[in-house]
Amino acid sequence: MLIFDAHLDLSLNALEYNRDLRLPLADLRKVEDGLSDLQGRSQGMVCFPEMRKGGIGLCVATQIGGCMQPPGPVASWASPAQAWAMTQGQLTWYRAMEEVGELSMIRTTGALNQHLEDWAADAKNTPIGYVLSLEGSDSIRTLADLETAYGYGLRALGPAHYGNGRYALGHDQLGPLSHKGKALIQEMDRLGLILDVTHLCEETFWDALACFSGPVWASHHNCRALVNDPRQLSDDQIRAVAERGGIIGLAMDTWMIVPGWEKGVTTPEASGVCLNDALKHLDHICQLLGNADHVGIGTDLDGGFGAEQSPKDLHSIADIAKIPSLLRERGFSESDVGKVAHGNFIDLLRKALP
Repeated sequence: MLIFDAHLDLSLNALEYNRDLRLPLADLRKVEDGLSDLQGRSQGMVCFPEMRKGGIGLCVATQIGGCMQPPGPVASWASPAQAWAMTQGQLTWYRAMEEVGELSMIRTTGALNQHLEDWAADAKNTPIGYVLSLEGSDSIRTLADLETAYGYGLRALGPAHYGNGRYALGHDQLGPLSHKGKALIQEMDRLGLILDVTHLCEETFWDALACFSGPVWASHHNCRALVNDPRQLSDDQIRAVAERGGIIGLAMDTWMIVPGWEKGVTTPEASGVCLNDALKHLDHICQLLGNADHVGIGTDLDGGFGAEQSPKDLHSIADIAKIPSLLRERGFSESDVGKVAHGNFIDLLRKALP
């Protein structure tokens, strides 16, 4: 079954982790043996061969360049100009992968439909399709950059990441959307960008929805009712995303799956956390809303962590292909399995893309 992954930091891994994602996963891990400069070294989960093995023929792939305070361990720069330059380097890498036939950017509904047709006919020889998203808006020097970005293919944007961003506050902060952030979101609305509410602190989340009329998704989010943390969506937020026709992507970062996980201390084996634990979050959303129309998959694998912080039965991104069978075991209909695997996000894109 085709899998749509709504959040992969492919360019971050290529440029900051220096991973050639065309290589087999075993080779990538071997190259990093003994390295400890970044979290997840020698524990990578994502490469193009493994994506293909798992049937992940379509994804949302990010640019990421922050200059928020306090700075994070990756993608944090001293100025907007540096952050913008980083995102442009990432764009160049995506284009290089298109040139060698690994990736294909999806900008329009026509391109989306053609990609789905090509993948169904010959997945082995069809490039993996990707929709370009920007995680955090710090790299937008002025609003003119947003129109430039839309012109080169940007189709979704999450205004915040961590910390105190230039336009919006991350989930680890408290406060409303700034006037500058409101202007950014209104420009997103004018251009037709998708608003990714992931990482917004709660007050900013509500302010953003209030001033935005376009398509909404939460690309990689789990439930606060199951793991009580501001990074998670409350039940009220889940309902609000659904009321806007939005989709919530199930994330695979284990601290977001089970309570009590200590980063750098707890291990998947010791905790026993597995894919079925992650699916409890998806189940919670479906039970809350009474349907499976607003859920999908947004793994965030290799988003600053690796196998050491992933479910124990998830050895690479290819194992995401286990989810349809696990959903069937939980009583999901075949129609709903398809919605989760790819259908809901694809339907949203068909409405949102030009």
